[in-house]
Amino acid sequence: MSQTVVLKVGMSCQGCVGAVNRVLGKMEGVESFDIDIKEQKVTVNGNVEPEAVFQTVSKTGKKTSFWEAPTPEPETKSVEEKPVETPAEPEPKPAEEKPAETVAPA
Repeated sequence: MSQTVVLKVGMSCQGCVGAVNRVLGKMEGVESFDIDIKEQKVTVNGNVEPEAVFQTVSKTGKKTSFWEAPTPEPETKSVEEKPVETPAEPEPKPAEEKPAETVAPA
């Protein structure tokens, strides 16, 4: 099963690129890979497991992480939850006023 794995790798020079290039070149299952030093991005294609690619690139000593950014999702959910609470609060106030009017004339 061929898939693409994208990693963020802290590379500051051609030596860093060479180290990543060397370990990926030896890795089993890798069909092709692209190293972008400006973006600090390594894209690997092949019959590989994402965790195995991560471990292999980590062996270079470079700071390595998966490219995906999961942080926006929790923010979206918390924004959706807040409006649900606010409409429930104003409803009891009009109900409380009506009994007060009924009590006054009696």
